[in-house]
Amino acid sequence: MKKYWLIGIAFFGIGVTSCSFLECDPQDFGDETAYFKKADDLKMSVNSFYELFPKMNALYGGLYVNDNTSDNQIGTGADELFYPGTKKTVKQENSEWKFENLRGINFFINKTEEELKAGNIVGTEEFINHYLGEGYFFRAYDYYRLLTSYGDVPILTKMMENNQAELAAYSIRAPRNEVARFILKDLDTAIDLMMDKAPESGRLCKDAALLMKARVALYEATWEKYHAGTCFVPGNAKWPGASVYPDFQFKAGSAQKEIEFFLDEAIAAADAVALHRNLDKEYITMFNSLNVFGDNDEVILARYYAVNVISHSCSNYLGRTGGGTGLTRACVNSFLMKNGLPIYADGNGYQGDKTVYAEIQDRDVRIATSLKGGGFIHGESIKDTIHYVKPHLSQTGNESSTTGYEIEKFVSDVDGQDVQGKGTTATPIFRAAEAYLIYLEAYYERHGQLGGNCDTYWRALRKRAGVDENYATTITATDLSQESDLATKWKGTYIDKTLYNIRRERRCEFIVEGMRLNDLKRWRALDNMVEYQVEGINLWTEMYKMYGTDDLKEGTVSQAGISNYIRPLQKNATNIAYNGYNFPKPHYLEPIPISEFLLTVDQTTSKTVLYQNPGWPADYDGTADYSYDCD
Repeated sequence: MKKYWLIGIAFFGIGVTSCSFLECDPQDFGDETAYFKKADDLKMSVNSFYELFPKMNALYGGLYVNDNTSDNQIGTGADELFYPGTKKTVKQENSEWKFENLRGINFFINKTEEELKAGNIVGTEEFINHYLGEGYFFRAYDYYRLLTSYGDVPILTKMMENNQAELAAYSIRAPRNEVARFILKDLDTAIDLMMDKAPESGRLCKDAALLMKARVALYEATWEKYHAGTCFVPGNAKWPGASVYPDFQFKAGSAQKEIEFFLDEAIAAADAVALHRNLDKEYITMFNSLNVFGDNDEVILARYYAVNVISHSCSNYLGRTGGGTGLTRACVNSFLMKNGLPIYADGNGYQGDKTVYAEIQDRDVRIATSLKGGGFIHGESIKDTIHYVKPHLSQTGNESSTTGYEIEKFVSDVDGQDVQGKGTTATPIFRAAEAYLIYLEAYYERHGQLGGNCDTYWRALRKRAGVDENYATTITATDLSQESDLATKWKGTYIDKTLYNIRRERRCEFIVEGMRLNDLKRWRALDNMVEYQVEGINLWTEMYKMYGTDDLKEGTVSQAGISNYIRPLQKNATNIAYNGYNFPKPHYLEPIPISEFLLTVDQTTSKTVLYQNPGWPADYDGTADYSYDCD
């Protein structure tokens, strides 16, 4: 079978410049009389949408730094999302409020369906349907980006005429639950149209649409549950959309029934994937191999690379430097011992944290193989030798080690992969493990107990992680007061221990995969980020002896008098977040750019149909009102 390189070849291309969806001209899809006539035309048209997926960059960065905006990792500076005062409304081109991708996707869907109805497309029906299904998938995928960023957004399904009244009508934001339902409907269409098995490796298949459906449904269900009654959920007077939708009613009949609807959708879609996909390969091989598709049933979709076409520098940066990032102590501490016990439980065998090597002995495979210092080290002069790793604390910028916990997860020791710009290891996009975890969480949220296939799926995840499969042992030994996870509490009260351990499992499975921020948002866990100090390795007990005095000066690392643990926010007294992160509630959603309000003003009434997200200004560029009452 011919390999399809998932590198976003831009034939008809997604626009590279941003503009308001009210201003943009239609995307250029070439000569309509020449294209949209054969199955291969549809294939080439939809190829460019694959660029929407996360990837590793040709130089520094990419997927492995996406979790810098979370409590799992930290980059070289304080993140403005986590403290008040510097995050502002921005110009449209610098925000996530962009619709040019959707315009291109809508054109593809509408034109394909028009030509199909006219009988103008020739070729195998199975392939024609599949590529149309990919179009529906990508519309859902891009709408999920908008949903997680803004909540309520306009639902656009066609190209619009240059008519002010029509444009204004289409700019009205739909309530977030209806946006989520629209996404699920598109994914149902994709599921019906797409093949069970991808026509080429690197392409979507039915299971990808099912998994995406489960992801969206779980996100919306838990967002609506944990933000219920606040300005972030429809159906109450504090919701900004109440003035536009004074008679709003949840489609399912009530707020609780709406949550249950999404949970049921998540359970069914996740189960449809998990039932026939196994976790039978080593965890780390999915992230440092050249081809993870053909021989790994777990990987539903991966992005592939090719030298001299498009490649990355992941193994180069992470292998020889700190990569300008680092895992946090809170993240590392969440991983269990192999016997299933937390690191604070009696009899767990934990060796302490005086060195990184000691810290991750007999721990969950996912941390032992994702973190430098747990065994065989890549990018060192002595290969296949267990030894201490000296974190790159004195290096700066993109080569620095911000916490001392350096990432190993995406590093390959295949010859040539450590050359800058020559990396071609594949990047998993969708994995069946996510279906297992979605099923676990959605089932427990829906029923308040473990049942159905929960036991099978949870044991499979722990078995592959090298952890005792008896999760009941972990639940019994869990003391939430000793956990440093932001997700242990909701509205100031500890959640139950089973639910927390399901969340723990998810955190550990998706380390360095850019999933954490959305989880913290939907669980409303960022409410707990108050005077929150990010910490790294235990430097000042033992590991400081590996460095010279100049390597450990103030401004490079936090000093011993502050804490034995590296505190990236306190390495310099001038750091704006020196006293810790304090998450502002308006930051749960992004602000709509001010320019959009000007573009949607009715010339007769001087009013706009748009409403701004809670706490953000609608008439000037600036920071949010941090006294805004969201509850």
